[in-house]
Amino acid sequence: MRVIGAGLPRTATTTQMIALEKLGFAPCYHMRNVLMDLEKELPLWEAVLDGKPDWKAIFGDAQSTVDWPAGRFYKELMEVYPEAKVLLSVRSAEGWVKSMRETVWGFFFADSPMRHLSCARGSVDPLWQRYIDLMMRINWDEQTGSMVPVEDTYSDEGFEEVMRRWNGSVEAAVPAEKLLVWDPKDGWEPLCDFLEVPVPDEPLPRTNDTEAFKDGIMGGAVATIDAWWQQRERPAESLHGASV
Repeated sequence: MRVIGAGLPRTATTTQMIALEKLGFAPCYHMRNVLMDLEKELPLWEAVLDGKPDWKAIFGDAQSTVDWPAGRFYKELMEVYPEAKVLLSVRSAEGWVKSMRETVWGFFFADSPMRHLSCARGSVDPLWQRYIDLMMRINWDEQTGSMVPVEDTYSDEGFEEVMRRWNGSVEAAVPAEKLLVWDPKDGWEPLCDFLEVPVPDEPLPRTNDTEAFKDGIMGGAVATIDAWWQQRERPAESLHGASV
């Protein structure tokens, strides 16, 4: 592990994943790894929360990691990988709160199709329900040392303070020579200087906007619910006894 991402979700972490892999720090471990193999990944992260982490089993040959759930444990990872540099991605507090409301926060708390479809998927897909429970513990459960108490997110002002508090804690915990505070709007140069690699002759990628996030969650839910519906035991008679 050569780069540990400590930036919050919705700070262009997918862009960072692609950028780091282009710069030679591949593979980059990301939330995609969890979502692509829930059966394998969920027990590993549940063990982390239970105080029994197996970081080698989680990261394998990964050269970098960004996004949650790994970023939530950047302090622990600094001890396991003492030579790794730390990347703290940032953006405006107002923009971050707006994005979180419509994506990560909305996934758990909004009265929205995305949340309700996700809950419906959880009722027919035990692995998805375990994923919801895991992320709830990591993000919002104070008993597991979560990112933030839920009540701090009820107002935009309180939510903005969450970001400032997190970023400040990272800057205080990581030695300055090992830390880059990076806004992806600043482009390749600060990142490449920090990692001591050449600047690519192409624009920094921009990916996984709010609509893409919601489409991914809702599309996965609809597909799972539809598969369950098609495979269910069908009644011999339909409503009011009429033939099917």
